[in-house]
Amino acid sequence: MKPFAYVRPERTEEAIDRFAAQPGARFLAGGTNLVDLMKLGVAGPPLLIDINGLPLDAVEETAAGGLHIGATARNSDVAAHPLVRVRYPALSQALLAGASPQLRNAATTGGNLLQRTRCPYFQDASKPCNKRAPGSGCPAREGVHRDLAVLGHSAHCVATHPSDMAVALAALDAEVRLRGPAGERTVPIAEFHRLPGDRPDRDTVIEDGELITGVTLPAPPSGARGAYRKARDRASYAFALASVAAVLTVEDGRIGHAALAFGGLAHKPWRARAAEEVLRGAPATAETYRRAADAELAAAEPLRDNGFKVPLARNLAVSVLHDLASRTDTTG
Repeated sequence: MKPFAYVRPERTEEAIDRFAAQPGARFLAGGTNLVDLMKLGVAGPPLLIDINGLPLDAVEETAAGGLHIGATARNSDVAAHPLVRVRYPALSQALLAGASPQLRNAATTGGNLLQRTRCPYFQDASKPCNKRAPGSGCPAREGVHRDLAVLGHSAHCVATHPSDMAVALAALDAEVRLRGPAGERTVPIAEFHRLPGDRPDRDTVIEDGELITGVTLPAPPSGARGAYRKARDRASYAFALASVAAVLTVEDGRIGHAALAFGGLAHKPWRARAAEEVLRGAPATAETYRRAADAELAAAEPLRDNGFKVPLARNLAVSVLHDLASRTDTTG
């Protein structure tokens, strides 16, 4: 058994100060990922700083017509919130596609963004892993990698980010709000998570001691529809082999606003910029959707056993875009 200390501060500033005073400390919210990693011996923080007593759980409309979601808002509460269900259905659908009801009742917005990969080599402390122990190697490249990355991976890591929620947030142009020893800052969600490069141990751009205080969504485009769809090995309680979040507007048979993100394919939620360029201004047809998906997935570099993810993601994207366009077109 590895001993650790535990504190439950009542103020955000106190939580940040306690973190700064103890190297290796970790913030604790729902604990649905961190506690598992501690049990596996992958994480061993000397101090857990419980942030559940901080006033960070509100879900509130912003003055600009968007939505602010506090870092400790529970996934189940966010998914069921009326403003989320009506204005940001892709986010509600993504949250409901993740984990089990019991875990959604505990998991938080901030914790969801910070969850670590489910790569089996990362989770097994007896195996080498560059993400867990930099410089030790990436046995997944030649080993078990069916579920792992086909986009943006490197010689050092082929892990995928497991979040459903973060994929929807990427398509919704969310911003992550942070507070730390140097003050407050805001990071676009597309820049928050990192590709592995030669530092796969760094999942995000978050600095030491920074605390996620919330996520802010802009007002949705007028007339937009959104959706999230996930392909997995079983119908529930399974991580995505591939997933798609999309937000679309169509008028007079042509696509206006188009935002698309893939999950299950990369080290981070993958914002599909190349696909969006093809979609904007183009006819809302199956041929357009296929060309858009192919433009994005042309960069894929599948490994020995995960090439199936490329056509899977392509078919998911085409299906989601077709369904959204058929419900969005304001022709006539």
